[in-house]
Amino acid sequence: MLARLVPQTLAGVPALLFVGERMTSDQGPLAGMVVLDLTQIMAGSVCTMLLADLGADVLKIERPNGGDDARRMGPPFINGWGAGFLALNRNKRSLALNLQAEEGRGAFLRMLQSADVVVENFRPGVMDRLGLGYESLAKAKPSLIYCTISGFGSTGPYRDRGGFDLVAQGMSGLMSITGFPDSPPAKVGVPITDISAGFLAANGILSAYIHVLKTGQGQLVDTSLLEAGIAFTIWESSGYFATGDIPGPLGSAHRVSAPYQALRTADGYINIGRRNPKHLGAVLPRHIGVPVKLSATPGRVRRRAPALGEQSREILSERDFTDGEVEDLIAQGVVSEG
Repeated sequence: MLARLVPQTLAGVPALLFVGERMTSDQGPLAGMVVLDLTQIMAGSVCTMLLADLGADVLKIERPNGGDDARRMGPPFINGWGAGFLALNRNKRSLALNLQAEEGRGAFLRMLQSADVVVENFRPGVMDRLGLGYESLAKAKPSLIYCTISGFGSTGPYRDRGGFDLVAQGMSGLMSITGFPDSPPAKVGVPITDISAGFLAANGILSAYIHVLKTGQGQLVDTSLLEAGIAFTIWESSGYFATGDIPGPLGSAHRVSAPYQALRTADGYINIGRRNPKHLGAVLPRHIGVPVKLSATPGRVRRRAPALGEQSREILSERDFTDGEVEDLIAQGVVSEG
């Protein structure tokens, strides 16, 4: 029977619940992956939530005295826990374990042998001081994927600072381009760098997991709130690199297309978005960097954006099209080349 969405009410709050015999806890494409989840609050919890939703066995390891701080944040819900905590930690299992104690660290290392992934979002250096940093754990288990999420990265000048979404939005430039001209700085209405850092981390973990399945080699996955914020500034950064002009807020308007915004009418606002303008011809010498770092198989900017059809012949030749077949396709107007 196919799963279906059924409206329900839980403690007076409406919710949508999946119902159906195929929605069981041991299913999903990541079934069999074991994750030791040392995260708290939001960014790390978003990452491990995504993995848990896809079937990974996520073991949320919390300090015995109080657990994840998110349990007490936001409006109280079930058992007095914050509603946000319940949303971020679905599909996980909790283990209360004191990593400050030698016995607790010993238990963690014993669990490591049957785990595939460790995820943490402490300040850089905290896990090293516990003897549980990447270098130590990778020696104990070479196939381990170790993911760290921080405010400002593990190597930059601000590495030791605590990270908050509001600060990352400001430092990444997001607050300077949000809102309307001549208005005070405004943040995005959701904690977007927290959430997107979690998405980036999950994507990095999945990429590293594929590499493990191919080679048996684990690696470090590293991202931050600041990098997550900068990753959203594609139009703004590319415009700055091309012109040197510092972008500002535009309200609901678009930076390169018009009309593309909310416009006032006699009876309210209407959104108008025209289709994309045709092949502007801009080739940019610089790019924003890859916002998630993998230690063994890092992503990198390998080539500039291609001209339309620039590699048409190359791609078809790689797929066993003969030169004659390619020429015929071009002559027929089926294929064009730059």
